[in-house]
Amino acid sequence: MADGTLSIKRTITVRAVVTPRWKEDAERELSSALAGSDSQLAQLEQEGQQLVDEIRRQSANPLDPRVQEQVGSVQQQVAAKRAELEEQKRQMLEQQRQVRDLEMEQIVEQGQIESFCEVRVGDNLVEKLQAAVLVRDGVIEALEGAD
Repeated sequence: MADGTLSIKRTITVRAVVTPRWKEDAERELSSALAGSDSQLAQLEQEGQQLVDEIRRQSANPLDPRVQEQVGSVQQQVAAKRAELEEQKRQMLEQQRQVRDLEMEQIVEQGQIESFCEVRVGDNLVEKLQAAVLVRDGVIEALEGAD
C-alpha cells in the first residue's frame, strides 16, 4: 500500500452465450448428475435395508420395542436422506428443462470466479467490483469492468 494502491479480491461473474455446443455440454452434465443421483438413491435404499436387516439379525427378539425403535430410527434417517436426494434431483430436472428452453445467442450466468484488482483513492469501488467475463464455447469474447 506504499504506492497508494490496495489489492482486493472480487468475484467475477462468468456469462455464457448459448450455442448448440453449450447446450450439449449443459445437457450432458445434467444427465450425468441425474444418473449419479439415481445411483445414490439406489445405494441409499440398499444400505438402509442392509442396516435394518443387520439390526434384526443381531437381536434375540426382533419384535422387542428397542429393536423396533432402532429400525424406525434408521428408516427415518433413510427417508430424510431420500427426500433430500429427491429434491436435488427435482432441481436438476428443472435446470434441464430450463436449458432446453434457452434460445440460441441468449446470455446466461454460468458461474463465478475470483480475482484480485488494484484500487486507489478516487476509484469507484462499485464499478471495480462489478466485473464479468463473457464466453462463447469457452472462448472469452468480452471483459466487463476488467480494469
